Amino acid sequence: MIPASSLQNSRVKRVQAGTWKRFDFNSNGNLNDILEKIGEAPLPPYIKKKLDDKNRYQTIYSREKGSIAAPTAGLHFTEHLLDRIKEKGVSIAYVTLHVGLGTFTPVKAQEIEDHNMEPEYISISSDNAEIINKTKGKLIAAGTTTVKALESSCMDGKIVAHDGFSQLFIHPPYGFKSNIDAIITNFHLPKSTLLMLVSAFASRERLMAAYNEAILNSYRFYSFGDAMLIFR
Repeated sequence: MIPASSLQNSRVKRVQAGTWKRFDFNSNGNLNDILEKIGEAPLPPYIKKKLDDKNRYQTIYSREKGSIAAPTAGLHFTEHLLDRIKEKGVSIAYVTLHVGLGTFTPVKAQEIEDHNMEPEYISISSDNAEIINKTKGKLIAAGTTTVKALESSCMDGKIVAHDGFSQLFIHPPYGFKSNIDAIITNFHLPKSTLLMLVSAFASRERLMAAYNEAILNSYRFYSFGDAMLIFR
């Protein structure tokens, strides 16, 4: 996110209400360096306090730039925890999905099918696809972004190398193509595409029971909240 004060001499194009996607400005230097200097982490609206350390809203295994938000299920992992998981013989594969505005755009359409999901970039290497396909035990996806990446890259029940954009919108009733056994995910906002994805995986009844339990026990919701493990 770029503060408005930094764009005073820029030509900004408004694409739709609340969305600014294109701007032109004159400046010397590398654009990425400029953005790193003047930009701010695009935090969700329910996070009111500015983060002094941007790494607090970053997973430890992120490598590629391009996502507007962190896959929040990944915020629960530390280097030590990943080492312990590997020591137990668990194979870990890494996928890329650049989260876009579409993930956070509330579903306002009367019919779910009428909601337009903006494309998001996905990349899965052949090596990581092979690790996933050779999984002997449970296949557990860390986050809804991982679920979307796998479902967008699945053919005949196998994950294939993928490098491109996906507009896949997972909502009930959706027939999962990949062999995902479980999802690690946070508690999501009402009317969000994330909540609908999890509902398609777990069923609305099971999901609502889990959310009611979380409310009764004062679990923390959203980005820096608690996580849950859902088996299909």
